[in-house]
Amino acid sequence: MSIPTSVLEELLHALPLLRTQIYFKSSLTALSHAMEDQVLAGVEPALVIACFQRERFYRQEAHRYRRISNKTDQVYVLAAPETEFQNSSQIQEAIAFEPDDGLAKEWHLVVLAPNYSTCLVCREKEVVPVKASDLPSMDQSRRFEGIWTFDRQVSSIVARLLLERVRVYRPELEEKIEQAIATYRLRETDKALEAAARFQDVDPGPFVQRLVTYLQAGQHKLVKTYRSMAAQERRERLVNSITTAIRQSLNPADIFQVAVRELGGALDVCRCLIYRCKATDQEAAIAYEFLGRSVKSLTGEVWPLQENPLFQEVVASGERVAVENIRTDTRITGSKRLMTLVQEWEIESWLMVPVLYQNQLVGMVELHHCGCECREWDAEELAMVEAIATQVGVATLQAEAYANLEDLNEQLAALDRTRSNLIAITGHELRTPLSTIQVCLESLASDPDMPPELRQVMLSTALDDAERMRTLVQDFLTLSRLESGRVEWNTEVLPLHECLSLAISSVRTRANSEAGALPTLTLEVPEDLPLVRADGEWLVEVLSKLIDNACKFTPSGGKVTILAQPRGDRELEVKVADTGRGISSDRLETVFDRFYQEEGALRRSTGGTGLGLAICRQIVTGWGGQIWAKSGGKDCGSQFHFTIPIATDSTSEVTPNPRSKSKSSKGDRSSGSSRNRRTPIR
Repeated sequence: MSIPTSVLEELLHALPLLRTQIYFKSSLTALSHAMEDQVLAGVEPALVIACFQRERFYRQEAHRYRRISNKTDQVYVLAAPETEFQNSSQIQEAIAFEPDDGLAKEWHLVVLAPNYSTCLVCREKEVVPVKASDLPSMDQSRRFEGIWTFDRQVSSIVARLLLERVRVYRPELEEKIEQAIATYRLRETDKALEAAARFQDVDPGPFVQRLVTYLQAGQHKLVKTYRSMAAQERRERLVNSITTAIRQSLNPADIFQVAVRELGGALDVCRCLIYRCKATDQEAAIAYEFLGRSVKSLTGEVWPLQENPLFQEVVASGERVAVENIRTDTRITGSKRLMTLVQEWEIESWLMVPVLYQNQLVGMVELHHCGCECREWDAEELAMVEAIATQVGVATLQAEAYANLEDLNEQLAALDRTRSNLIAITGHELRTPLSTIQVCLESLASDPDMPPELRQVMLSTALDDAERMRTLVQDFLTLSRLESGRVEWNTEVLPLHECLSLAISSVRTRANSEAGALPTLTLEVPEDLPLVRADGEWLVEVLSKLIDNACKFTPSGGKVTILAQPRGDRELEVKVADTGRGISSDRLETVFDRFYQEEGALRRSTGGTGLGLAICRQIVTGWGGQIWAKSGGKDCGSQFHFTIPIATDSTSEVTPNPRSKSKSSKGDRSSGSSRNRRTPIR
């Protein structure tokens, strides 16, 4: 069902004297938030009707509309579904319309209360690119044509038009719609509405506050953007000069000389040094130096490293160390050797930035400010020095790459093996379910008189194999996101018991759907475990995959045990042990590699892509934990361990997990008075 007509056009037809205006998306966002704040700040229930065009726009504001729904029961949200949006009456009345409906191009928000009214009705203007190669415009530059007003007559007409749309899409809401029409007097004559509009008491406070806040935030972002662009331009000019030197020569000496000269001159420092070193070196010879003023040269001098507390701090943290005032820094004043160096070379302010390659220290960039006055290292300068240090690291990478061709060949061979495994696994995992789906669909298409029981079997088989293909693709996408660093970790303080319940419930549900018999699942988890700090959804993902992996390689008469205990005062260790086939000692580390299959890609007796443990390792290391495997060998079972950071403040309020809210009712929650729970779960 699709209604192509425009609500804005219908309004202009009903009130031809109205004049539209042009709004940018940022303006409509501010106005909409102000109207919503009016409802949240009020005490009387209001009629709220919002059209979000697409589901993704509604998801950005869903939390606000949950709060609005707590204030009034007359909330209607319209959007074109993209993933999960559908007709429902849970939090508010959700109305899903077709993507080609006229509402998909319009932005509407109507608020009607007993003492005030507000209306925003707009239609998006299509921008036709001048050239076929033109890029689409930015989201904030989208333009809309429409009307924003406090006029109750206009608001009532728009409300009636939108409620008629709701009536068409959801006829079961007829009684509720009639109640809204009667409560908010939407059938009154135009004269009665005009009279009511003259007496409405509108509080502009929330509108003004929201609009001013939005404008202030926008101006602040603009100023920050200008400053960032200027700093970025300056940094890029310097980095480009270093990059040019790298392209022109593969000799690290030439590159270091250009880098020290350009960096020292750009920052106007007294002395700039770049030297090669490792974390274990006792000292370094200074060969590359820039002098900006009349200070003594360090070229040819031996620079102490192990006796330098600043160098040791850089090695320990892997990050820069900046000292603005040598005389007040206890790291320097507490070292006689360092004080001697400072006095001899007249250093007043000191900056050390490491040159790293694969997280290993390969060099150091030092800046010295000499004289009687100290120097403050601002953020732009620090960012510039770190950018140059990165380029110097690139030069080191190039030099060592040419000296280590054998290592590169091994990496290429490993990539080739990965490619072969990928082709073999995906070919097998995709071809088998595709063949089954094709046979089922061909049978359904060619035999219209097939018995209902057999037809249901065919449909169930096709759906099961489609789910198998979806899981394979989902594992590929998940691992890709984790390895590329595109995951945003939403860490929170939460109890491990809740995540274990969700994981076990997920494994049991999956086993029931596959008609498989699970081994005995046993929990040995103390009741008084401290709270952990992790991303709840990813923690459930790790537990689910480890438990599922243990069940997969354990016969139905076997046993899978989940244990947890503190590991010191900073970490919690979780262990998933099984009595299955076990792992040979030489493969305890390789089981976490991508596409690893113990029996080979095509000879294995159990399904899977070989990505589950690789995903677990990426997740655990993402929150700073460790994961490892132990086994006594073949047919001796295996144990998978991983660590989770303990919440430092044990009194912190537990933050509910969104996934926990929606699925906690399905999980197993075992109770008992003993300190250590040992609960078999079937």
